[in-house]
Amino acid sequence: MEIKAVQDFYPDELSYCYGCGRLNEHGHQIKSFWEGDETVAHFIPKPFHIAIPGFVYGGLIASLIDCHGTGTAALASYRNEKREPGSEPPFRYVTASLQVDYLKPTPLGVELELRGKILELKGRKVISEITVSANGDVTAKGKVIAVQMPESFANH
Repeated sequence: MEIKAVQDFYPDELSYCYGCGRLNEHGHQIKSFWEGDETVAHFIPKPFHIAIPGFVYGGLIASLIDCHGTGTAALASYRNEKREPGSEPPFRYVTASLQVDYLKPTPLGVELELRGKILELKGRKVISEITVSANGDVTAKGKVIAVQMPESFANH
């Protein structure tokens, strides 16, 4: 049985995000899951995700942190309410704030692992810390403040 990521449960009309939208054929389509008390996602950068030869473009890293952060927020909200992803009403988050620290160059050509930790869950806001690792080395970390998506987004 295949375990579904939280992004697999996003309603179709909200599944076009460049970073995590399963319906965006040109996007990253990252998938976020629980692994113990952390969330995890994996991504293999393509050769065109280059900054300089051999290294990943920083904007890609920021977008991965961004979208894993909103997926982490949704997972945290379901867990907080003791509900499974896909149960109604759905949780969908957008980024209110994104802070990224680049700790060392991220090599191209290896799978990246994103790990998320919940720092705060309060009402419609979730704050998480996301790390990006390549070959077991943390190369970037970020802080994402995610807020529940306004209903007007779904009705746009």
